[in-house]
Amino acid sequence: MPIIAVPKERAAGERRIALVPEVAKKLAAKGMELHIEKGMGDSAFFANTDYKEVTIQTDNASLCSNAEVVLKVQPPTVEEVGQLKEGSILISFMNAHKNLDMVKALCEKKITALAMELVPRISRAQSIDALSSQASIAGYKAVLMAADRAPVFFPMLTTAAGTIRPSKVLIIGAGVAGLQAIATARRLGAMVEAYDVRAATKEQCESLGAKFIDMDIKAEGQGGYARELTEDEKQQQRDILAKHIAAANVVITTAAIPGRPSPKIIMKNMVEGMKAGSIIIDIAAEGGGNCELTQPGDTIEHHGVVIHAPLNVASQMPVHASEMYSKNLFNLLSLLIDEGRITLNWDDEVIAGSTLTHDGEIKHAATRELIEGGQA
Repeated sequence: MPIIAVPKERAAGERRIALVPEVAKKLAAKGMELHIEKGMGDSAFFANTDYKEVTIQTDNASLCSNAEVVLKVQPPTVEEVGQLKEGSILISFMNAHKNLDMVKALCEKKITALAMELVPRISRAQSIDALSSQASIAGYKAVLMAADRAPVFFPMLTTAAGTIRPSKVLIIGAGVAGLQAIATARRLGAMVEAYDVRAATKEQCESLGAKFIDMDIKAEGQGGYARELTEDEKQQQRDILAKHIAAANVVITTAAIPGRPSPKIIMKNMVEGMKAGSIIIDIAAEGGGNCELTQPGDTIEHHGVVIHAPLNVASQMPVHASEMYSKNLFNLLSLLIDEGRITLNWDDEVIAGSTLTHDGEIKHAATRELIEGGQA
């Protein structure tokens, strides 16, 4: 019976977990033997006693060294890779471009590493798409952060002291996070504008109640992401957006591309054109941020404008974030489980596309080029 192990998350600030009790029960029903580290679920408010048909261990090293499959949220450290069983399967976020030593260690131990951020963005893989599930949380939380920090109400209010006009909120980036931000800001009663370089998102934004900012720039790219803009297109984008940014009480930026720096959309002079008391919530901070002044992980004030750049936003809602992520993992594992055995079907585009390393080789082309380029 294959052993699936789940250690505690040890990365600073990480409260999400890779296995919730509901999913543990489903995996056990598929013939998997489950081992978890004692207290693994504590950060997401799941007690050891919530897990049935699961073996609880206190030694993390032996937990991982005896498992065919290890599930995690955050990328493993080189030391954690060293504890894995040679030739085993590791499934987690990997952020390989930031963790090249980890990738080399995975190759040395011939680990098959499936990276959740590499899951192909195709219809068949939507239930596995952890980037989307976690981004929806980030978009929701970004609006609540803005509402908490803003010196004004979001909705229109009629009071004895007169009518208060609704706040103007601009959402930049209409991916999963941006669309969730639009919906949340509208629920709070704000007037919402939205912008994305992919013109195809206009209908989605408008269906959620946002006014879409039209530009003569079409930047649809591969995999559902936008292509890189030319310098002329970037300047045109900034010139048009500057007017809308200056009029907004809140700007929420969500434009991010995994494995690449976040595009700089809001420049210093644009921030200086905003009203004092305005708020920018930059949830693209993991990639450096969409604002030129963003300091990832920090909150600053520039000319009276607050720029808040939180990291790992989904971890702030560990219960639902863990439930969603754990279900993403289950749906991926379901492709590997065949009559109680773990098998890798390389003809499956989801499995093949998600693979970072296998049998000592780097399967992800961009990561392979990074490492080979560094060795040259």
